[in-house]
Amino acid sequence: MAGHSKFKNIMHRKGAQDAKRAKLFTKLAKEIYVAARTGGPEPEGNPRLRAAIMDARKNSLPKDNIERALKKAQSGADGEDYEEVRYEGMGPGNVAVIVEALTDNRNRTASDVRAVFSKHGGTLTPVQFNFERVGYIVYVSSVGSPDDVLEAAVEAGADDVVSSEEEHEIFCAPDSLGAVRAALEQVLGEPEAARLDWKALNTVSLDEDGARSLLKFLDILEDNDDVQRVFSNEEIPDAVMACLD
Repeated sequence: MAGHSKFKNIMHRKGAQDAKRAKLFTKLAKEIYVAARTGGPEPEGNPRLRAAIMDARKNSLPKDNIERALKKAQSGADGEDYEEVRYEGMGPGNVAVIVEALTDNRNRTASDVRAVFSKHGGTLTPVQFNFERVGYIVYVSSVGSPDDVLEAAVEAGADDVVSSEEEHEIFCAPDSLGAVRAALEQVLGEPEAARLDWKALNTVSLDEDGARSLLKFLDILEDNDDVQRVFSNEEIPDAVMACLD
């Protein structure tokens, strides 16, 4: 298990699905609302909104919740005004962490995030140099063999493909995300996810104790109502992950 991003992993961690479903639904709806407010209510003309709806469907957000978030954005109801903020720091085990949040109170969110880092022996400090901003597209493994997906991705203009038993992860330049996604859809159909992401340029290997500390820290960050996604550059060997399950 290399690296971490909220929407990729939160629903797969042991015990997380039932405990965090309601909180995740709220965050998915918030992202849809903000995407529609900032870029318009039509997914075809708003890549961020389309990505938000993809994430929502992947995580089983009810259709009524999606439609309610869209209507709320169009009407401007309640006067909600969320600000996008990003925090960077070092977490347990010297793992670099990027936190993306949507907040209506920057001071509250900054205080909460800083407190989590401090309590777990971390510190807020620039770490973005450990990551690369990329376009990120995901397909389930059943869409094709690794060779077939790699060929399709190269022809679409992607830079890299990482295939596993569960999925194909396709990476491209941020500015090429829309074009690469459109080209891939012609061959492979609609992806599971397509969004801008942070890809770790280097990783930090953790033992069992380090992995437990880090995952606890990440869980607490993700549990914050304002935090939308958390990215980190840990490398947890399969043998260590087996001990954590």
